[in-house]
Amino acid sequence: MRGDGGTPARIPGPPAADDAAEAIAAAGGLHTYQLKLHAEYGPVVRFPLPGADVAVSVADPVLLEATAKIDKRPEKLFEFLAPLQESGNLQTIPAAEHGPWRRVMLSVLAGRPSHEARFARFAALTSELAGRWAARAATGDAVALQKDLSELSLRMICEYALGSGLESDESAGRVVSAFEDVLTEYLARLYHADVAGDAEERRVRADEALAYLRATVDRVLAAHDPSGKAGRSDMIAALVEAGESPARIRDSVLMTMLAAHHTTGVAISWTLYLLARHPDAAARAAAELDRVLGDRAAPGYGDLKELAYLERVLKEAMRLYPPGPYGARETTEDLMLGDHAIPAGTTIFYPFWAVHMNPEYWPEPEVFDPDRFTPEASAGRPRLAYIPFGLGPRSCEGAALAMVEAELVLAVLLRRFRFQLVPEQTVTPIERFVLWAAEDIHMTLTPRVPGRDQGRSPTSKLDI
Repeated sequence: MRGDGGTPARIPGPPAADDAAEAIAAAGGLHTYQLKLHAEYGPVVRFPLPGADVAVSVADPVLLEATAKIDKRPEKLFEFLAPLQESGNLQTIPAAEHGPWRRVMLSVLAGRPSHEARFARFAALTSELAGRWAARAATGDAVALQKDLSELSLRMICEYALGSGLESDESAGRVVSAFEDVLTEYLARLYHADVAGDAEERRVRADEALAYLRATVDRVLAAHDPSGKAGRSDMIAALVEAGESPARIRDSVLMTMLAAHHTTGVAISWTLYLLARHPDAAARAAAELDRVLGDRAAPGYGDLKELAYLERVLKEAMRLYPPGPYGARETTEDLMLGDHAIPAGTTIFYPFWAVHMNPEYWPEPEVFDPDRFTPEASAGRPRLAYIPFGLGPRSCEGAALAMVEAELVLAVLLRRFRFQLVPEQTVTPIERFVLWAAEDIHMTLTPRVPGRDQGRSPTSKLDI
C-alpha cells in the first residue's frame, strides 16, 4: 500500500513540508533528532532526511529483521565521503562488487590470528600513552580523552592494516586534525548546516587536508614491504593478492584509517566517562583486572576472555553512546515492515541510538548498567536490539578488531589510573561522523593502588 508519489502509507511522522535541516539543527543533531522523533511518533517514523528526501526510521529490533539482508546504501546520503575516494565510493559500491571486497577486509580485520599477531604491539603503544599520561598526572594536568585516544587508535590501525605505523605522535595528530577538517566541511554541506568561519577558507582547508591525507597514505604504501611478512594481518598484501587496483587499495586504507581511529577512540572515551561517573562500576572493573592480571601491567591476548565484566562495561557504554549513532540502507525491492508496505527505492534509516534506548527492550534505558549484558539478561533480547556496529552485509568489518583494541586499552588504563572528570565541564554528544563530545572529555588522573576501592557512585542516570 502506497501513499502519493510512492511514499509508504500509514507511517506517522512530522509534516513533509517541515524544514528537515532546521529541525535537525534545533534538536542538536540527527542523533538527538531521532530520539525525539521516536519518542513522539513510535518505533516506525517517516521523516524528511537531507540527502534522501523521505526516509523511514526503524527503532524496533524485531521490525529491523525485515531489512537485515539489504546490501545497498543510499548514494546521496553517503556522497559526502566520495571526495575521500577515487575508485568508487566504498560505502555505496554495488552489492556484486561489495561482497568480494568485504570478504577480503573481513579476512584481515576479523580473524583471531591477525589480532593475536598484533596484540603485543598494541599493548606497547597503549603503555606508551599511559606513560605520557602518568607524567601529566604528576603535574596535575588534565588529559583530553578523545584527542589522545583517537591518535592511539590511529596508530594501532596503521600498525595493523598498513604493516607500519605513522612516523610520530605529531603526524598522528595531524592526520586526526585533517580528518576533522574534511568531515566538518563535507558534513556541513550534506546537512546544509551553519559552520563558524569563512566558507572559502573552510573549503581550502578541507582540500588541503584531503591532499595531506592522500599523501600520507601514499608514503605508507610506498614504504610497504611487498614480501607479505605480516601475513593475514596485512591489509595491503591481502588486497594486492585479491587483485584490487592501486587506487582501490589506497581508498580502502584511507577509509579504514578514518573509520577505525574515530570509532574506537570515542568508544573508549565514552566508557571512561561513564566509569568516572560511576565509581562502583570502575571499582568492580579494577578488581577484575587485579584478579586476572596479578602483578602484570597489561593483559595478554588470552586474558581478554577472562575480563567478562570489562566487556560488559564496554558494551553498555556503546549502547548508551554508540560510536556511529546511525546508518542507512536503500530497499531494492518492495517489503513489508510490520503492517507497513515499503516500496523499492525507499531509504531505511537505522537510528542505532534510538534502538538502544527503546524502553521495551532496555528498561530504564538511560541508566548505566553493565549487567544488562550478562548471558542471563541477554538471553531473551532480540538480536538486533544492540547494533553498535550496524547490521547485515554492510555492518562494520572491523567490529571484532575494535572490541579487542578497546578492551586492551581499557585494561591497561584502568589498571594504572583512577579517572575523575574535570569539574564544571559540559560534555555534549554531537555527530561528527561518529558520536563525538563537542569539547572533548577532560579528566584528571590519579595513580591507582591495586585492590583499593574507588568509592560510591554519585549518579545513575545520564543527561542525554
